[in-house]
Amino acid sequence: MSMITERPAQGRSPGLREAAPRTAAPTRARRDVRAVLRAYVSLTKPQIVELLLVTTIPAMMFAAGGWPDLGLMAVVLIGGSLAAGAASALNCYIDRDIDQLMRRTKRRPLPTHSLTPRSVLVFGLTLSVISLVLMAAFTNWLATALTAAAIVYYDVVYTLWLKRRTPQNTFWGGICGAAPVLIAWAAVTGTVAPIGWALFAVVFFWQMPHFYPLAIKYKDDYARAGIPMLPVVRSARRVNTEIVVFTALTVVASLAAWPLGMGPIYGITAVVSGAVFLVEALRLVGRSRRGEPLKAMRLFHWSITYLTILFIAVAVDALI
Repeated sequence: MSMITERPAQGRSPGLREAAPRTAAPTRARRDVRAVLRAYVSLTKPQIVELLLVTTIPAMMFAAGGWPDLGLMAVVLIGGSLAAGAASALNCYIDRDIDQLMRRTKRRPLPTHSLTPRSVLVFGLTLSVISLVLMAAFTNWLATALTAAAIVYYDVVYTLWLKRRTPQNTFWGGICGAAPVLIAWAAVTGTVAPIGWALFAVVFFWQMPHFYPLAIKYKDDYARAGIPMLPVVRSARRVNTEIVVFTALTVVASLAAWPLGMGPIYGITAVVSGAVFLVEALRLVGRSRRGEPLKAMRLFHWSITYLTILFIAVAVDALI
């Protein structure tokens, strides 16, 4: 590196001076390639994909009554990850006008001009096709149809329509967020049993107490972008009520799955983790009523921990 940045000493051959730009150019090219790759990866929102896998694997295990076929599991995980990444990339394409207005999203590839809108659109559509081809070739028609429906629902129904028009966008958007449970179950059995629907309900109701704290934290961002998230257009009392109600519904749905076939490990885990989840929701509401700093992200992070713990219990019960 010193040969490139430092001036050559007197008497050194001219060839050394000429080598600098030839060495620097490939280095810059490699950095540019890595930056582009990072931009494409960020479009897929890896944190969301990771969270979806937390629910997919245990659901497949319980549907199979143990470890499912490893080849099928690999296909569903890869196909599901590509589908989720595709939906997220298309979401970034559609929301490029508002992403540049929000602190939370202004560093995404399109607001920073790291990628062109056309390349993002092509990338999202390509991932969609690959994911659906994989699912169609190696699973069944129901799992494939649910995967296609989840992509279309997230990008067309939620992103293009609901997100910008109604404060209930998070509620209705929860359908596609909970879809991986149904897709996983259908991939294993070709249908969805009542317990699969109960787990779907858990993830569906969970998304309100999970996302509302984030919407509270970035309330000004959403207001600036003209997005009618509930904390932007409704009172704090209304938001608090929905957080508590949907947290309670999440816990009730988790307990409803117990008599449908879950074992004692799941049941105990659902009771204990659900109680803590509800306490955390009430704590946030209490702070709001007393006019104290909300610490909304505490509930946001706990909600992730809750869902992870609960579905680990699903996986454990599937193995015993």
